[in-house]
Parts: sequence; structure tokens; C-alpha cells
Amino acid sequence: MKTIGVLGGMSWESSLEWYRLANERVRAQRGGHHSARILLDSLDFAEIEAMQARGDWDAAGDLLASRAAALEGAGAELLVLATNTMHLIADRIGAAVGIPFLHIADPAGEAITAAGLQTVGLLGTAFTMEQPFYAERLARHGVRTLVPGADDRALVHAVIYDELVHGVIRDESRRRYTEVIERLVGDGAEGIVLGCTEIELLISSDDAPVPVFPTTALHVDAAVALALGGDTAADRADSVGLPLREV
Repeated sequence: MKTIGVLGGMSWESSLEWYRLANERVRAQRGGHHSARILLDSLDFAEIEAMQARGDWDAAGDLLASRAAALEGAGAELLVLATNTMHLIADRIGAAVGIPFLHIADPAGEAITAAGLQTVGLLGTAFTMEQPFYAERLARHGVRTLVPGADDRALVHAVIYDELVHGVIRDESRRRYTEVIERLVGDGAEGIVLGCTEIELLISSDDAPVPVFPTTALHVDAAVALALGGDTAADRADSVGLPLREV
């Protein structure tokens, strides 16, 4: 089993979910007392959030690239970034290490195309919804991305930063998210990408009339498949783990 290096803490609420899912997947596949081999570098999200707010992506790139290299130096054999938004600087992170780096949007893109869908609605932070990096990554898989209107984007973003990253789960916010989803479906979305790791704490497949693609769970499955080395063809078929793609 390979050791997975995880850049986390952005927020720690979602990193906790990533860690839990990874260990559950390994136990399910290996049985017994097996658990995932993980090196977690949990950053101070306040520092990252401040960089996001002022648009200082260069500083964020420097920081995450250095932490990625530290994980490799500590023995990580596979690298993941347990946040969607910070994949805006994925190229900086991938360039800083010599180990495989699994982009979070690739498992989602593969799952969408495997489901036979071409157009999805994207929910995430304002950075993820409004900047092109995520939609462009999904486009590599032949997937067209729709985003909510301005008011809905503001709502989705506010719930993430004011509630979900603090572990606050509100039924009212779930209801308002489902309304955003319904509007995206009305605009032609055949599926919904939960493009923020915290959104999976609030929204599930039960909250949408179309297929939902939970990027955290898909990312974990792909990372675990790589860490376990795709032991058998059956393992690969039963997992949403996907071939690694270049950043």
C-alpha cells in the first residue's frame, strides 16, 4: 500500500471527511484491521482564506508547493489536495513534487462521462464557479459546465464560508441549495458537481432530481485505488478510481 500525502486543513471539516472516507475504503477493500497509510499536512485555513480574499494566488502557490514538497520528503508516494478551490494553483503543486498528483476534478470528469452525461451544474466557492480552471479541467473529459447566476453564486459561497467550514449544517441552507440545483437543472444541467469538499456535508443525492457527483468521495476512491495499486481487475471495476492525468 502506498502512502498518500494529503494537503488538508482547507477546511479541516472537509479534511476530516476525506480522512474518514479513505480509511473506510481501505478497510472495506482489505478487511481486517487495515487502514489507509496517510501523511496529512493540515494548514491553517485562516492564512489560506486571507490569500484567497486578496487574490494572492502566487503566495498561496508558494505555500502549498512547499508543503507538497515536504510531504514528499516525509515519505508520501502519492499526493492529493483535499480542497477543490485551491486546485486553481494545481500546476504549482504538481511541479513541486516528483510523485503522482491526483487532480480532484479528474475523477469527477470520468464519473460524469461514465454516466453518459455531457452537461453539469457546478456548485462551489465563488473562485471555483467564476474562474475557468475547474470548468476547463472538466472540459478535458468532454464535459460542459454551467454555473448558477450571480445571486445564487453569492448564496452558495456564503453558506460555505459562513457555515460549512465551521461545521454548521442548517436545513434552511440545504433548502436554498436545492433551489439553486433546481434552477441549474432548468438551465440544462444533467447532473450536479459538488465542487467544494464541504458541500458534501450538506447535500447528497437525495437533494437533487439529477445525478450528483461528490468530488470528495470520488477523489478518495481514486486515491485509494492508486494507493492499493489496483490489486485486481475487479477492484478497479468496483471503484471510481481513475487513471492519473497530468496537471
